[in-house]
Amino acid sequence: MTLAWAPTCDGATTVETLLLGISPAIDAVRVLVRRVAPGGTSILITGPSGSGKERVARAIHAESNRAHGPFVAINCGAIPRDLLESELFGHEKGSFTGAHAQRQGRFEEAHRGTLFLDEIGDMPPEMQVKLLRVLEERRVERVGGRASIAVDVRVLSATHRDLGDAIANQRFREDLYYRLAVFPINLPGLSARPEDLPLLMRHFLKTITDRKTNIRFSAPAIAALGRHPWPGNVRELRNFVERAAILHPGETLGPADVDALLLRPNAMVTQTTSVIDPAPAEPSTIGSGGIDLRAILHDIEARYIGEAMDRSGGVVADAARLLGLQRTTLIEKMRRHAA
Repeated sequence: MTLAWAPTCDGATTVETLLLGISPAIDAVRVLVRRVAPGGTSILITGPSGSGKERVARAIHAESNRAHGPFVAINCGAIPRDLLESELFGHEKGSFTGAHAQRQGRFEEAHRGTLFLDEIGDMPPEMQVKLLRVLEERRVERVGGRASIAVDVRVLSATHRDLGDAIANQRFREDLYYRLAVFPINLPGLSARPEDLPLLMRHFLKTITDRKTNIRFSAPAIAALGRHPWPGNVRELRNFVERAAILHPGETLGPADVDALLLRPNAMVTQTTSVIDPAPAEPSTIGSGGIDLRAILHDIEARYIGEAMDRSGGVVADAARLLGLQRTTLIEKMRRHAA
């Protein structure tokens, strides 16, 4: 049996459409989501990067009595620490350099809805104190403001970190943990639910490809995928399907194709380039006209930063570790490249 693109009917957002899979592991997560969604309980979603924690949060929102309200998500690890307070709580005009107008924060935006705090384990300690106060009082104060604003928000949070270890090492407040983790849900990685591969791949084939680029995976190819450890989890699987659609449109892929596509992206691109253009590379030389070394180094740095951010799922702290940089140094480099 082969796996191929097949059209499916679009329907309302539900637990089934958001949490795809047939494995006992994902079925257990769906049961927990249905039980806890109707109330207002704070929920902490744990699991490895790329496993789909935000989809669990969206499923909880969709099944809750706040489904018609806003769902607001913020990645706490991707916002510079000096801007995180303003992002969460808003600011008044003139409260700091660049605050040219009054701005609502994410708590206000999520009023009568759900606020999803992704990568809560990366939140700086000083912000943890302020968040705890807001969760206890259900009121926010904008940066530079004096008014106390009531907010009706259900808070969901997620992390791939071991918060128990972070608490033991005084990187995360224990009282905040118990406020957030009234009901914990653990989402297992893709390697723990290989039965879900075919359904997830069919979903990605539908969303990524069309009939003109239709691709198929043979049964041995799917078996080979089941043996892969999937360190990048569902995000890695989606990227794999997209690479396959680009490189093998209209083909049926076997185990050898799968093995090639599961190589690291830079190795795969090198291999593909050699097939397309077998001519030997020119020896590296400055040449008589000289080179712009600063521009070359700038481009190399930008590529490495982009790859690190992709591999870390947008978490600045994780990307900085991959690059051997301080988090603040990476943020400054990102600002420079964005300018």
